[in-house]
Amino acid sequence: MSAVTGAAPARPVAATRGDHGLTGTRRLVRFGLRRDRVRIPAWALGVAGLVGYMGLAIPLAYPDAAARQTRAAIMADPAGALLTGPGYGLADYTFGAMVANELVGMISVAVALMSIFLVVRHTRAEEETGRAELVRAGAVGRYAPLTAALVVAVVANLVVALALVLALSANDLALVDSVAVAVGVATVGLVFTGVAAVTAQLGDHGRSASGTAGAVLGLAYVLRGVGDAQQLGGSASSWASPIGWVQQTRAFVDLRWWPLLLGLGLAVLLIAVAYVLVVRRDVGSGLVASRPGRAGASRGLVRPVGLALRMERVSLVGWGVGLAVFAGLTGSMGQGVVDSFLEQPELAQVFGTSGAQDMLLATLAAFLGFFAMAVAVYAVISVNHLRRDEDEGRTGMVVACGVSRPRWLGSSLAVTAVGAVVLLVVSGLALGLGAGLSTGRAGLAGEFAVAALVHLPLVLCFAGLAALAYAARTGTWGVWLLLVASILVGLYGPILNLPDVVLDAAPFGLVPALPHEALELGPLVAQGAVALALVLLATRAFRRRDLTG
Repeated sequence: MSAVTGAAPARPVAATRGDHGLTGTRRLVRFGLRRDRVRIPAWALGVAGLVGYMGLAIPLAYPDAAARQTRAAIMADPAGALLTGPGYGLADYTFGAMVANELVGMISVAVALMSIFLVVRHTRAEEETGRAELVRAGAVGRYAPLTAALVVAVVANLVVALALVLALSANDLALVDSVAVAVGVATVGLVFTGVAAVTAQLGDHGRSASGTAGAVLGLAYVLRGVGDAQQLGGSASSWASPIGWVQQTRAFVDLRWWPLLLGLGLAVLLIAVAYVLVVRRDVGSGLVASRPGRAGASRGLVRPVGLALRMERVSLVGWGVGLAVFAGLTGSMGQGVVDSFLEQPELAQVFGTSGAQDMLLATLAAFLGFFAMAVAVYAVISVNHLRRDEDEGRTGMVVACGVSRPRWLGSSLAVTAVGAVVLLVVSGLALGLGAGLSTGRAGLAGEFAVAALVHLPLVLCFAGLAALAYAARTGTWGVWLLLVASILVGLYGPILNLPDVVLDAAPFGLVPALPHEALELGPLVAQGAVALALVLLATRAFRRRDLTG
């Protein structure tokens, strides 16, 4: 018809806008918020609940100024600064100063992880499963999925910030400073929203996007910790970390807002980079191409264990490097622990030790417990990869090739167990090596490498619980709830003088703190039996149910 009339062909305006614009963003935002209608409130309640709990427990544990100053002396130690913050307000250690020094960093890491998970979930993970391509087949713009993911992440950070303000204000803390803390934590969340938006454009898989963003978060925490340990109030390394910026606001001590501008500026820059990158790649692919595989598979790769190990090796290496660096830096503060004890003998009553070397072993054993908690998190994440493998069809293909379900499940759990052993040994070895170099006791490296294995039965319990949740097709929220609760009680239970009933029932409290304490086999055997029972139940449940798809 256009040839007859001489009219020019109509331009596909809607299609052009759909390919390069924001068409469909509003619907994708509504859909994303609906999908995360449980996750976002859960994160907010978790953060607010932790602050609220601390507000009730700290006055009981530290009823007067003298008790709080004893705690301040611990925080002034390099080892305390490494794990907490720069140490503002230690001269008058109020509850607000405690929050600023000891909670803000941890909460910032949690909110950063939330932001990473949300962005990757709504971008790279959607492309990996093929849903993004189906969505893009409609009237959806090129920028719409990324924009919707960013909006969902921003809303999540705002909800968490509001919950944090309410929790801090409920503890009779200054409203302005409470708002500053909440805004600072949300700013860290926005920075890592931008980091995840960038990493989602680079790799082909959601795992690589999350892993790269998580590595950046780990580096930020290490830089902050090293900087704060080097100098009271923070050093140059502290200012190289977004987590350090929020702590440098000096909330509840000497409030200043301008460090938050650094975080906002970096977040805007990262998001702009993500928008530039999103149009330079095809849907479903990344800018960093995956290496092509060999024409023939190796002998190990054709076995379930070899396949599971190949898929887990990148994550295992990342966790190993991160734990080794952090454990080594933590152990390097060993001489500072000894010096603090010699200068302040009253710390013996706090830690229940009888000498400088005894205190060193007790402190390092406690740090080793912290790293065991991190390994437990790795174990749960590793087992949860089974769910993704099934959703993406790999499990069905393996089973169709003659591999039994118990063998496939057992192979994956075996790889997780081996990974847990490696990470525990690496953590203990790096911790002891750092402490040995600091104090001149070379034998600490081997001693703590062996001592770390005492945590293996408990780590396997959490892995078995995650396997049962996967096999029975129940949600993993229960596993994470138990693990997070166990970690919180393990970290803060002794400090907050929780009842002995709670401390004795806490899983990590059942593990003897070697080499400071004597070895007790009873709890370890019981934990091993529980782990075995959970694996057997998971195998039975997995054998009797249908596979996805």
